[in-house]
Amino acid sequence: MKTISRTRINGITHRNLRSNASHRVRKAAMTVIAASTAAVLALAGCGSSSSSGSGSSSAATTSNFVLGGLWPETGSLASLAPPELAAEKLAVQDINDAGGVLGNSITTVDADTSDADHADQNTSAAQSVLSKNPSFIIGPASSSVVKNTYKTITAQNVPMLSMGATSTSLSGVSDYFFRTVAPDSVQGAVMGNLIAQDGVQKLAIATFNDEYGTGLRDTIVKTATAAGVSVVYGETDTFDPTETNFSSIATAIKASNPDATLVIAFDQTVPLLKALVSAGVNTKKLYFVDGNTQDYSDDVDAGVLEGSKGTIPGVNPSEDFVKRLESTGVDLKNVTTYGAETYDGIILAALAAQKGGSADGKTIQANMAAVSGSTNGEKCDSYKACVALLKDGKEIQYQGQTGIGAFNTNNDPSSANIGVYTFDASNKPVFDHTQSGDVPTE
Repeated sequence: MKTISRTRINGITHRNLRSNASHRVRKAAMTVIAASTAAVLALAGCGSSSSSGSGSSSAATTSNFVLGGLWPETGSLASLAPPELAAEKLAVQDINDAGGVLGNSITTVDADTSDADHADQNTSAAQSVLSKNPSFIIGPASSSVVKNTYKTITAQNVPMLSMGATSTSLSGVSDYFFRTVAPDSVQGAVMGNLIAQDGVQKLAIATFNDEYGTGLRDTIVKTATAAGVSVVYGETDTFDPTETNFSSIATAIKASNPDATLVIAFDQTVPLLKALVSAGVNTKKLYFVDGNTQDYSDDVDAGVLEGSKGTIPGVNPSEDFVKRLESTGVDLKNVTTYGAETYDGIILAALAAQKGGSADGKTIQANMAAVSGSTNGEKCDSYKACVALLKDGKEIQYQGQTGIGAFNTNNDPSSANIGVYTFDASNKPVFDHTQSGDVPTE
């Protein structure tokens, strides 16, 4: 995108002139300067000037919306990349089919962040996307990867939205950081209560040493113990995210004689499950969270997980939405987690640009809350319908796939849904019910 800089004339001091001649010279000079300045400003106002090379938004407007995407295409969260990438394709298609943003089709630039164990790749991916002067960035999905990248991104006045970073510590971390997923304070409370309501007396926990893992564990422990559950293993113990041999952990869990075991992990879950089976731990009484509530039919014998439960932030995606994700040609691999959150995040950003009349970062940031419903506007459930209302000069309230409430003062959804799933005989999680809750701002 072409950038045209503005010229400013500052620090001009008027003094009493001693002669009419010198006064005429000074007046003529000032006239030339003023005319030159007006010409430069006129040029700056003609084009679609956008962010500068560093990624910071200028005061000028632009109608060119560049969507940046940071995805976990490799690493421990790679299983979540397909639904997120499919959601990006679908959102871009829906936006462009409805006329684009401010009359122009949006374009995309993507990069693979991998996971938090690849911090160099986290930062290089962010820099790569920033070099293309994005209007807005969707991702990363991981709390730890967000922590490794958000300062670089938001310092350039580029708004970013995570579809999966649930760490409570990220609430209000920057005016330019948003998320369409509830912080762990909500999922942790739901899981802690679920464990207690299921009659668990003694709970073992296996979690990895990661911002997401320990933060979620602490919230679950606080809620469960307040309801009378005793944690017999794992209240402070963690394992390294790069761990591959879980036999000693499984043996320790078995020795603690728990009624149930909570597993908080990503791709470490499969080898951990196999170790738990080998150690004789009751795998029909396991609890999983969003990072690993997924299909294990190809990983362990049929029936191994039957009756176990898991939670996933957000509503259970509708069949129609899943079919639309599949229509993009991306192989979802039976995973839909964070597809809806990705889709809604992109739609909200595009609507914010449309409402503000510019696709620069500052304008998008300033209008995100409004289009999410903070101004109690007219409800609309698609980009096309919402844009039509905006063009009529109306305030809107986008009702997307996730069912979240308007952004609160921390840029978190003000209310959110947590889906509860039960594993069937084929070791697949089947949606059971949804629990809703308000998201705290403190």
